[in-house]
Parts: sequence; C-alpha cells; structure tokens
Amino acid sequence: MRRWLKPLKRWLILGHRWLGIATGLFLAAWVLSGLVMLYVAFPALTDAERLSYLTPIAWERVIFGPDAALARVGLEPAPDGLSLAMRGPEPVYQVTTRDGARHVVSAETGTVFGEIDARAALAAFGRHASVRAVTRDQWTVRDRYDPVRPFHVVALHDAAGTELYVSARTGSVVLDTTRRERLWNWLGAIPHWFYPTPLRARADLWRGVLLWVSGVAIAGALSGLVLGIWRLRLRRPYASGAVTPYRGMGRWHHLFGVVGGISLVTFVASGWLSMNPNHWFTPRMPSAAMREAYAGPAAPVTREALSGIPLSGIVEVRIGRVDGRPVLVAADARSRRVVVAPPSPIAVLAAAGRALPGAGIAGTQTLTAYDAYWYPHHDTRPLPVLRVRFDDPAATWLHIDPESGALLDRLDASGRLQRWLFEAAHRLDFAILTQARPAWDLVMWLLNGLGAGIALTGVALGWRRLRRPARAP
Repeated sequence: MRRWLKPLKRWLILGHRWLGIATGLFLAAWVLSGLVMLYVAFPALTDAERLSYLTPIAWERVIFGPDAALARVGLEPAPDGLSLAMRGPEPVYQVTTRDGARHVVSAETGTVFGEIDARAALAAFGRHASVRAVTRDQWTVRDRYDPVRPFHVVALHDAAGTELYVSARTGSVVLDTTRRERLWNWLGAIPHWFYPTPLRARADLWRGVLLWVSGVAIAGALSGLVLGIWRLRLRRPYASGAVTPYRGMGRWHHLFGVVGGISLVTFVASGWLSMNPNHWFTPRMPSAAMREAYAGPAAPVTREALSGIPLSGIVEVRIGRVDGRPVLVAADARSRRVVVAPPSPIAVLAAAGRALPGAGIAGTQTLTAYDAYWYPHHDTRPLPVLRVRFDDPAATWLHIDPESGALLDRLDASGRLQRWLFEAAHRLDFAILTQARPAWDLVMWLLNGLGAGIALTGVALGWRRLRRPARAP
C-alpha cells in the first residue's frame, strides 16, 4: 500500500497544481461574479414590464376578428401564438407561427405590416428620447431574440439610464436595460456565464467551452479537496506543531481549501450540471408537440368573441385554446387580467391527457403556496397552480394555470433530480433559507467568500510557481 501511496500523492500534487494554474482565474471570477448575481440579474423583460409599455386597445378600430384577419393573409398561429395589442395608433394581431416566425397583421385592414423605422420606434417615447440601430449586442446575444431582430434601441435619457429594445419586425418592446444593470452585469453574469458576445453568439462553441473549462475546474477543485484532507493532521500535528505542512500563502490556501473545499466543488459541479451535459435532464419547457396536443384542434375566434372583454384600459388580449376551446386572457397595463370563457376543470384534465398520450393521470393537486418544486427565484411563478401527475415511465408532472388553463411547464423525474443537483446545490434554493432572508445572503456570502479565498490564494501560488526559474538539468 505504501508503495502505491507515494506516487499517488505525487501525481495528485502535480495534477492539482497544474489544474489549479489552468483554472484558478476562472474559479476566482466565478465565485466573485456569483456574489454580484445574487443581487443583479441579467437584463430581461418581465411580463409586468412588457404590459406597462403597451397602450390601451382602440376597440373602435378593431374591424377584423382573429379568424378573418389571419385567413386573409394565410397564417396559422402556434398554440398561444396569437395576441391583440396596439402598434402605434393601430390595433394589430401579433402572430407566432409554428416555425417560430413573427408576423404583425392589422386588425383594422387585415394586411400584414412590414418592419417599423426608427421614427416609428421613437414615436411613443417622447421628444427627449434618442434611437440607434442594433442587430445583436451584449444584451440580445441569446438566440431567443433571433425571431425579432433587428432592434431600434430607444434611450430614454432618464435618471436610470433606461434603454428599450424595440423589435423592428414586430414594433414591440422586447427588452429593457438600465445603467445599473449594464454596469454590474460586466462584473456578474457576463464573466460568470462566459457571455462575451463573440463567444455566446456561437451557441454550440459557447456550450462546449463552458463544459470543458468547468469540467477541468471540477477536477482541480476535487483533487485539491482530497489532497487538503490527506495532508491535514489534527491528532498528530507536524513537527512545527501546526496541522498543515505549508507556510505563508500555502498555509492559507490549505486551510481555506479544507474548510470551503466541499462547497467550492459543489458550486462548480452543480454549475457544470446546469449546462445539461449529454442532455441528461428533460427541459422544463413543454415541447412543441406537447403544446399542440394540449391545445387541441383549432378553434374559431370571431370579432364577436372579443365583445365579452371589458373595454376599459385593456392593453393586450392573448388568444389561446385548451382542448380545442378558445380562451381569451385580457390584461391592463398594471398586469390585472380577466379570463374570458375560462376552461372547465374537465377540459383542462382532458387537455392534459392529450399532452401525454398513452399515459394515465395518477393524481392532481392545487397548490396555493410554493413548495420544493414550484417556487420563485429572481422571477415570479403564479399561484394557485394545478399540478397534474402522470404514471408514465418518466413520472411527468404538468403545471397548469387553473384559471386560464395555460400550460406553464412540465417536470419529470430527471427535472426533479436537476432541481436538487443544480438549483438547490448551486443557488441554495431551500425554503428555510430563501424565506428567511438575510439568512440566505449570509450563507451565500460565507460559502462564496471561502471559495474566493481558495481561488485567490491559489492564483497567487500559481503565479509564483510560473515565475520560478527553471531548475538546471
């Protein structure tokens, strides 16, 4: 055994040293940027913000109903891919077809609109605003924005430094950013997620780089944890009387690693798992086929169907269907909504059964409070919510808005496992912490602080090692 332990320790030391040198700066950037991300998320447009930028619908100008307008231009929307709102002075249908393309159809003339120009983008935001053209930048680098490119970026010149991204294709605000968000994200999400535009714009390359770098970092952190425990002497101290054989910076690196090594390995490994290596975990977003089956056959929606909507202050009407029945959800600029002809519980369960053909419904539950699998984090999830459990091999759950019947997400056994391996391990999403802030903040600062201590002392040691003159042969 001793014959094997000595070379094993030597290779462990060498492996940890060079893996640490290769990934030390990345580890330091991850833990420090993670602290920023606790308080400043990557810019995104919430549904409440989106509605606040809309103006009340001019009902007297809505001549064509959804069916008539779409029939004139030969468009068929995807499930939940149709809405009515204003574009400038005219009511329009915003249409997302099954291929993800976006179209805008006038509810007054039944014609398809083209792209808007900079002057039209500025019209709703006052004479003090300015505009510039953008196709892709740091804040719209994700491929989710591809269907609505290019953009007119409207700077409001307000105290917050707000900039609105108006899609030239649809005329809608699709993103807003503030000066604070833009500044802090250069210290937060951008280094944490490897988000420089040239890399993130190439999704497969970005994903591969992040998986490989984080994978090497896991090996470096894990080897350090093993080595740190191996070289720690609590019962039989070293000749100097210390529990560690190292001095100076090496001593601090060893002690930080012993105390915080497990949390650092956990953070890095769970971050690696968030990239869904080898597609081990099923996405929470229901597939297009599932959404189509849940919606059921196309249901006619005429101009008369809109007459049941209260007219005061409505800025948007979303037009969907559940089990072949049309459902209209009207909302005002303050996010208050009215559901017109809400689906019955029987229709919702029938639609859910269609979404997973061949599987039976094993049970249902209406959640009126958050639990371990339905909870908010940097966003809001509606309550109450209907959870429908199935007896399929994947043990799938569907979460459904019981009022509108909207299919919110799916969660199978792999997704529930990812919840604990990533969301719990990486973000400490435990109700006992998140509902008792600042307890969560204190724990996150402590663990990230230990990780920063490990990484920064490791960087210093690595720099010393690289600067050391090579030994003479």
